[in-house]
Amino acid sequence: MKIAVTGKGGVGKTTISGLLARAYNDLGNRVMLIDADPDMNLAGVLGIPEQTAITPIIELKNLIADRTGTEPGRSAPLFKMNPRVDDIPEKYSFDIRGIKLLVMGTVRGGGAGCACPENAFLKSLLSHLFLARDECVIVDMEAGIEHLGRGTAMGVDMMLIVAEPSKSSLDTAGRIQRLAKEIGITKLTVLVNKVKNSEESDYMKANLEKHGFDIIGYLDYSSEIQKINLGKINVFDIKGRDFDKLKHMISALEL
Repeated sequence: MKIAVTGKGGVGKTTISGLLARAYNDLGNRVMLIDADPDMNLAGVLGIPEQTAITPIIELKNLIADRTGTEPGRSAPLFKMNPRVDDIPEKYSFDIRGIKLLVMGTVRGGGAGCACPENAFLKSLLSHLFLARDECVIVDMEAGIEHLGRGTAMGVDMMLIVAEPSKSSLDTAGRIQRLAKEIGITKLTVLVNKVKNSEESDYMKANLEKHGFDIIGYLDYSSEIQKINLGKINVFDIKGRDFDKLKHMISALEL
């Protein structure tokens, strides 16, 4: 499975990405977990100590310069749009309990949408991860899915949108749906997170189905999972009903 996880900020997509990685790993799969969100919080969710040095790929200036033929941050009329990236996952990933974490980082500021060496390198890396790797790949994306191009989208088995019971979360899901269709991703599903009561689940069900969304399932608001967000525990500490429910949803994702 190649899964791109996205959603409005604060809905819990990074925590869900980490829990999905652990669930697939528990089921005997090799897992590559990619942090492509600007906030880069997956290391903490996995329980990797803050002092652990993990350099985001986007900050490897010399490597990007060597592979693209031009120095990041400088204007250049010509650079390689398809640089070599096949050795990057093994060289720069961090192994935690059998899950490999690769922190990509993101291009910030006014040049974020331009054809620049940094973007070319990151997009080539994502394409390789989705199209050429044979393990389970889970990517924690930002809501805008700017990293995904048409070529990369060919390798995405599922766009998993994490939503919470709110109008703003629904609005973001609609925007992601439009962006995904523009680049050829047609298999989208929504995981509704942080549900506190039946009124909230009914509200989300009615509005999501009205706009043609498939719903993979609903996760109740969990004080135990909230502890991950507070840094008190990590995804490997979760047990019981909450985690079992997520593993059950995985079987539907694989259909």
